[in-house]
Amino acid sequence: MRENGGIPPPFGGSGYTLVLPPNTGTFIKWGLILIGVISLFAFSNILRGVYTDWLWFNNLGFLDVFTTILWTRTWLFIAGAAVFGAMITVNVVLAHRHARGESVLPLPEDTLRWLARLLVVGFVLGAIVMTVIFGFVAASRWDQVLRLLSSTQFGIDDPVFHNDVSFFVFTLPILELVQGWFLGAFITLFAVSLIVYQAHFALRGMPIGMTNWVRGHLAVLGALIFFDLAFKHILDRFGTVFSTGGAVFGATYADVNARVPALLLVTAIAVAAGVLLLVSLLPALRGSRGTRLILGAVGLWVAAAVLGGNVYPSFVQRFTVEPNELEKEKPFIVRNIEFTRIAFGIESRPDLGIEGIEERNYEATGEVTREEVQANLSTVYNVRLWDPSPLMDIYNQIQHLRLYYNFKDVDVDRYDINGEYRQVILGARELYPENLPPEAQRWVNQKLQFTHGYGVAASPVTEFTDEGRPEFFVKDVPPTGDIEITRPEIYYGENTMEYVIVNTNTEEFDHPTEEDVPAYVRYQGRGGVNLSSYLRKVVYAWQLGDVNILISGEITSESKIQYNRQIQERISKVAPFLMLDRDPYLVVEEGRLLWVQDAYTVSSKYPYSRPFNDDFNYIRNSVKVVVDAYHGDIEFYVMDPADPIVQTYREIFPVLFKDLGEMSPFLLSHLRYPEDLFSIQAELFLQYHMTDPTVFFNKEDQWSIPLEISFGAQQPMKPYYVIMKLPGEEKAEFVLILPFTPAEKPNMVAWLAARMDQPNYGKLLAFRFPRGEQIDGPIQVEARIDNDTEISQQFTLWDQGGSVVVRGNLLVIPIGNTILYVEPIYLRAEGIPLPELKRVILASSKKVVMEPSLDEALVALLGAPLEPEPQPPDGSVPVPSSESIKQLELIQQALGDLRDGLITLEEAVRQLAQIIEEEQ
Repeated sequence: MRENGGIPPPFGGSGYTLVLPPNTGTFIKWGLILIGVISLFAFSNILRGVYTDWLWFNNLGFLDVFTTILWTRTWLFIAGAAVFGAMITVNVVLAHRHARGESVLPLPEDTLRWLARLLVVGFVLGAIVMTVIFGFVAASRWDQVLRLLSSTQFGIDDPVFHNDVSFFVFTLPILELVQGWFLGAFITLFAVSLIVYQAHFALRGMPIGMTNWVRGHLAVLGALIFFDLAFKHILDRFGTVFSTGGAVFGATYADVNARVPALLLVTAIAVAAGVLLLVSLLPALRGSRGTRLILGAVGLWVAAAVLGGNVYPSFVQRFTVEPNELEKEKPFIVRNIEFTRIAFGIESRPDLGIEGIEERNYEATGEVTREEVQANLSTVYNVRLWDPSPLMDIYNQIQHLRLYYNFKDVDVDRYDINGEYRQVILGARELYPENLPPEAQRWVNQKLQFTHGYGVAASPVTEFTDEGRPEFFVKDVPPTGDIEITRPEIYYGENTMEYVIVNTNTEEFDHPTEEDVPAYVRYQGRGGVNLSSYLRKVVYAWQLGDVNILISGEITSESKIQYNRQIQERISKVAPFLMLDRDPYLVVEEGRLLWVQDAYTVSSKYPYSRPFNDDFNYIRNSVKVVVDAYHGDIEFYVMDPADPIVQTYREIFPVLFKDLGEMSPFLLSHLRYPEDLFSIQAELFLQYHMTDPTVFFNKEDQWSIPLEISFGAQQPMKPYYVIMKLPGEEKAEFVLILPFTPAEKPNMVAWLAARMDQPNYGKLLAFRFPRGEQIDGPIQVEARIDNDTEISQQFTLWDQGGSVVVRGNLLVIPIGNTILYVEPIYLRAEGIPLPELKRVILASSKKVVMEPSLDEALVALLGAPLEPEPQPPDGSVPVPSSESIKQLELIQQALGDLRDGLITLEEAVRQLAQIIEEEQ
């Protein structure tokens, strides 16, 4: 700093002048070099990601999917960057040229020249950065662009604008994207231009002046902003079909009769404001008159937007609609009901390929009879006593076998076991390398040696041992049992979060043996990218941030790197446009393990349809995804070919999807109706079973999800899978059911079932109980259990003996024309996650019993044992007589009573010992 030589500074101050250091040019040069290096690194990083994705998709056979997405994103980026780059270049150059001038700052010429160059460099770099940003914004919407280019008609028009629903689902989002992109661009250009003018005027040592050129430049940009806003108001008219301000979701009376006309007026005013900004450039309107004209145009638009967009519709809603709301809103309520039921697959519309929910009357007679149960033995003997949560705890205690194995989840399915149709709970024994001892937490162990899980455990849902442990259809390592498994290795699963490298010089651990000598294996599958070149090792070391991939001598040209192994992550990488169900499940097909993942097509742009949880308002389970646990192969099967969204994606990615007919018959027989979708449809059906607009408006017949006491807390019931004979059907089938109660009342009013066995997969049935009949709801049965003196005394006795009583899920099982309630009771030692199934509670409309087994509970409930189902003799195994069965039942009952007495005696002795100890 040095004195100014007597010349006063232009803005006041100390009278000193800034002189740049002599090495400023060097700093700028190295700064530009640094920026260049960073840009080169960023570009190289993008190329690295493209290259590894190319290898990964090619390994799966989905290279066409990757290239379609890549080229779409590339040309969208180029188009967006080119358009914005051209616009910002023109505006910055014009502002730069017309803002330059002689500087009055008391600075040396060299300093002024460097400052001017620095400004230019800053403008260029800023323009490049913003161009890249706007290019990436355009590229990020590749999904919407591809959907528009291949859009499919929905076959139903909205009743206000008479557009096919595809306009709102496919076209409107792109129009909103274009409008929003250009609005952001124009506002950015206005701000950048203003900054350029301000910077140049500051360099000249004078405040920014509104010259004719500056005012004209900004007025043109302002006019473009207003024209874009006018386009937005046009789109807002279509957006009224998603309005939330009326009696129901969608365009209602105030929207159609006030907001839509008002938006036309606001559109016209926005256009007029833009024109006035351009008119203000005329020589006759320069100066204060032009400024007033600009301010008036802006003020007029603001007033119109506030009055027309909010005040006037609110006035109509308050003084026209609310005094006569049902009359005014009735036609709009009808639309909301119709479109919501269609969007969520509740309405039956064969012309749209929607089966909907079929409603039937269920004439429940009340009390469970022996005859009804006898006629539904396949239902009774598949009642689920093992809830997934306690069973998974048991698996992780007695079937994990080693610390590095664990069960992340167990799932309900059905299998033919020894000729019987059985409900089964099955879980995958996955590898948890983080559970290895600390001394074994080494890179070689975690990445090269411990690479996969091994086998499954599977149990019938009803049977358990005298100790309260599950029986097993499949258990141990190697897996043995009634379900044959020949390819037990799990390289791709729910807990396979980290990458591994197979076929290295290090032997892969396969499974432990009885002799405690590890069995080793070499991977023979298709999964993984070959590390066949030094370049691949380099890019994957960079990609995964692990230099060991590059320097390890254990990796050979035959080694394969497996990553994106977690099945949901793997599927989303291939098809990010599908929403995945939370619960994939494992199927054993011909000895190999396959993951089945339900996938949904969703949209938040379905007109008049009420959103679920303020998220999507259209959903279809259109795709079943199958992932091979050994090879990692992914297959996408179209489940709902009538869905317009999946039709659109099939047009975009023809190699990705397969017809359902290409799925194996065995796997087809193991498809489940997804619990997530069923829960969504059930929640909507609570209100949308009412199709009369008056009843709907008054909520006269609102339903709710019943409550139960489960695992120590009162909570809403969840849907549950059962094998049962539906009313009116001839044989038992696998279904997903959930009962309903009236709002604010505990008694049951209906139950919903989703069928899954072919050829009835996906059919939804709602069974209504007779009006006026009292059918106990789950929480009422829970209260009856609590009020039973013998049961409550037993619970109290167990709780005092150092055990925790765990009440499982209460299942409501329709049996013929009656209802059977089933609740398993577990005992768990405090602090030890090893529950044991000790009792079965059965309840009818008049009776509650608790016994050590299902058979004993049935005898206690019905008063007599059941006859076995007739079996054709095979010449070697005699069919037991009914008398021998009765005698066996009596013996079992006596043994059960003896067990109860021993348990009671044991608890009494324990309490006596505790009292003696306290007295001492």
